[in-house]
Amino acid sequence: MPSRRDFLYASAGLALQANAQVGRPAPATDRKLRLAVIGGGFGAQFSFHEHPNCVVAAVSDLRAERRRALRDQYRCDNMYDSLEQLLDKEKRLDAVALFTPATLHHKHVSLSMNRGLNVYCAVPACHTLEEAESLAALKKRTGLGYMLGETSYFRPGCIYARQLFQSGVLGEVYYSELAYYHDRGDLQRLVDDKKSRFYEPGGSRSWRWGFPPLGYPTHSLGFLTGVTGERITSVSALGWGSHHPFLHDNVYKNPFWNESALMETDKGHMARCNVFWLVGEDGERAQWYSDKGTLYMANSGLHPDLYHAREKKPQPVKYPDYLQDPMIPPAMRHPSGHGGSHVFLSAEFINSLLENREPMVGMKEGLAITVPGLVGHESALKRGERLRVPEFL
Repeated sequence: MPSRRDFLYASAGLALQANAQVGRPAPATDRKLRLAVIGGGFGAQFSFHEHPNCVVAAVSDLRAERRRALRDQYRCDNMYDSLEQLLDKEKRLDAVALFTPATLHHKHVSLSMNRGLNVYCAVPACHTLEEAESLAALKKRTGLGYMLGETSYFRPGCIYARQLFQSGVLGEVYYSELAYYHDRGDLQRLVDDKKSRFYEPGGSRSWRWGFPPLGYPTHSLGFLTGVTGERITSVSALGWGSHHPFLHDNVYKNPFWNESALMETDKGHMARCNVFWLVGEDGERAQWYSDKGTLYMANSGLHPDLYHAREKKPQPVKYPDYLQDPMIPPAMRHPSGHGGSHVFLSAEFINSLLENREPMVGMKEGLAITVPGLVGHESALKRGERLRVPEFL
């Protein structure tokens, strides 16, 4: 009987190599890593503690209710009020997982790596080009492990596209459409609802208020670098806004609800990258156009995942059961957030540390899917001027 990895993409008529895998198999070792998890909102949705080689040894959040959420998720009573307090007291950690505000990622990664700790960090990697340069230097100086927790790499559609591309079935992907749509909802409620995530408990605005769309590009760009491995070399972007406090009274001086960028890759290919905050849509998806066919991720019920080979009718795609991949320890093979990606991210970080290797979304990759958005926002502020994208690693 054929093994799971001998799968045939019968619905699309696509046969892949028998050794196609999502990631490297989990290593066989008795070594235990001691991890701290910081940030009890999004951070309480992961599965590090279910990896047989990981112990969540400490948790931290500024808010008591979120500390309790972390305690309950990771079954860890060793709680701290802040990252700084945790780093001062805990001397036997191997790594930290940071789920803190986006504008603090550079600061918190720097604090942790300068203490000799490996880091898993939620997206985006940084907020400015200066921070990107600093992170690259930090990585070179310390040599420590770093993983950016970009979910798109492990969504089924991206895994499928990556395997088709690596097998040669997809051919030359000359154009990609990449999208992250996250509607802000009722605009009056956005102002009035002080209990929403756009406000801190004391009523001040959180980092999310007015955050530039292309400052959060990784959910889109991960669908390109996570499939073909290309790098963005230049970008031209435009933005659209309206009259609302979210846009006219924010610390970023950001005037845009939505931004759309046309990007050029180091292979001479094209990518359209959208990040929209005000839109009658939702989700993260991509379309990959090649000389052999086109792969479409599902679009909010408008159509399923499709593959359209040249001179053939589009065919629905049925994904393999990626959760059975050997990179995922058995205890972690269960549904999780962001299209099932959370267990893959948790496993890949721990596996990479155990093997002393770069993770699939390491520092180089993380900067490659963050920096083009930062440059794209500058382009939008300059009405579409094409700007060069620097590469730091």
